[in-house]
Amino acid sequence: MNAPAEHDLARQHLIDPEICIRCNTCEEMCPVDAITHDSMNYVVKFDVCNWCNACIGPCPTGAIDNARNVARDRAYSLEEQLDWDVLPDETELDAIDVSGQEASLPAEVREITEIATAGQGGRAMAPWSAAHPYVNLYTVDNPVEATVTGNYRLTAPDASSDIHHIVLDFGATPFPVLEGQSLGIIPPGTDARGKAHLLRMYSIASPREGERPQYNNVALTVKRVKEDHDGQPALGVASNYLCDLKKGDKVKVTGPYGATFLMPNHPGASLMMICTGTGSAPMRAMTERRRRRRELKEGGELLLFFGARAPEELPYFGPLQKLPADFIDMNLAFSRQPGQAKQYVQDLIRERADKVVDMLKDDNCYIYICGLKGMEAGVLDAFRDICRAHGEDWEQLQPQLLAKARFHVETY
Repeated sequence: MNAPAEHDLARQHLIDPEICIRCNTCEEMCPVDAITHDSMNYVVKFDVCNWCNACIGPCPTGAIDNARNVARDRAYSLEEQLDWDVLPDETELDAIDVSGQEASLPAEVREITEIATAGQGGRAMAPWSAAHPYVNLYTVDNPVEATVTGNYRLTAPDASSDIHHIVLDFGATPFPVLEGQSLGIIPPGTDARGKAHLLRMYSIASPREGERPQYNNVALTVKRVKEDHDGQPALGVASNYLCDLKKGDKVKVTGPYGATFLMPNHPGASLMMICTGTGSAPMRAMTERRRRRRELKEGGELLLFFGARAPEELPYFGPLQKLPADFIDMNLAFSRQPGQAKQYVQDLIRERADKVVDMLKDDNCYIYICGLKGMEAGVLDAFRDICRAHGEDWEQLQPQLLAKARFHVETY
């Protein structure tokens, strides 16, 4: 077959549906809104993608790093991509060099991309002293089976948020994890189209030695989903499945995932942790790691900002109250306390401005933010205001934090 003339060919960016874990990272990172999704697949818009590659680095599985050569007038449509179970086979067109034919990157997009890919949230880096992570040991096609050994409701029975602490045991099967990593859960059954449910990813809430030290197990912090982020009814297939599990039930697990949202291991390293709701999972893992090794005096300061609607809806509220003040500097924000003004994590950050700016400037301090996407803007605004009030420039400081792998964000 004669190949089309060189100027008729283009490299089309595609996502592999077999290994994509639908974590939404690529769509969040794309500076030109070239990625979209439905209930089955994440896909790339051919006429919008300009190959800035901001999505490549943060993808935990590499699913985003795929492409095919196509004739420009016969590119794979969104409808085709949304219906794929596997990527299309390569053709003889893929042997043709089409480098340099992608659209040039506009200056404003290039600037955004340089910032986004400088650290966590782009071509991310782990702290220099972080332990080596293992990733992608188990896939959708080759999951590991775990046994439920505990399922405890963390929030009060009458609280509006139903959040569970779920412990999974892997028996004799290796499943090495680090604080800040995630795993995937494959719910049983099929969807309305008769296809297997997509896996869902959850942050691990236990330290590397296991939820119970020296046991091959991990904990998850899971909120039962009753509606989506826009307030519309949602099935919450995976969250409801997990929250309803009983001791002894078997679960299919993939992963581990994540190589950058990791805690530093060098002596004297401090952590500033900012979270809401189930975003507390990695913070709980890091804090528990430090608590168990407290007698070694290897760590620096721990500063926590944790937000919820009310104390009874704050995951791990009881255990948090038992941690001594000389171990962790704890700041709890509640937005729905009767008779009290609404308070959010960014409000407490502003109240602790002197401490926060000192830690932002300390090269031994690492910042971690985890929770719903809506919290991120408020936290960044607080950092910006605090820096301005203390003679610093957040717009200059943030890229420096990213370049040193000191600034880590996981919002969803």
